[in-house]
Amino acid sequence: MSCAAHLGDHPDRLRWNARYEGGFEPSFDPHPLVVQALSLGLPDGPVADLACGMSGNALFAAAAGRQVIGVDVAEVALDRLAREARRRGLGDLITLIQADLQTWRPQPGSFALVLCIGYWEREVFTGAADAVSPGGAIAWQAFTAEARRARDDLPARWCLDPGEPASLLPAGFSVLSQHDLSGDGHGTTRRLLARRVERAVSRRAHGARPADGD
Repeated sequence: MSCAAHLGDHPDRLRWNARYEGGFEPSFDPHPLVVQALSLGLPDGPVADLACGMSGNALFAAAAGRQVIGVDVAEVALDRLAREARRRGLGDLITLIQADLQTWRPQPGSFALVLCIGYWEREVFTGAADAVSPGGAIAWQAFTAEARRARDDLPARWCLDPGEPASLLPAGFSVLSQHDLSGDGHGTTRRLLARRVERAVSRRAHGARPADGD
């Protein structure tokens, strides 16, 4: 996968490519939160895996029959993920996009599941929530502000404030779970799973007779 010209000197691209080229060996195991999300009985539709890296989540969703869009700034990770998808016969189900999530936005209401593990930007989360279709879900895990006690290299803008990300969800979402997990020296993370309420069908729009009191 070629590097988009405008990402050539992007610091995140350089940082993550260096990490992935430095002997990083992915397990390609799916994250437990993604397994839980895909067990919800979601509506038909694709999955968006944001900041996917060498993601076993994209592979897991594709193996379940979902079309998957994986987005990451590092082409080294995307190339490795593409090779693994082809090896598993899943290449036709996974589309990989090299992009900066601060400028790339998914189409509103277009995904049955939007997931992101290990990345946080408020504007990205807002766009991700808007991209969830009725009945669909959003699954997110990121470092909390508390994690900066263990990792002083974490910029504050990469960390969740108290109540986030659930407090940032727009109307129409039901929070299924949000809880913190100890990072065992790597910093506390918070895990969110929320579902967008399906649109109610108007009985009158279908010619149904109003019930008494309607």
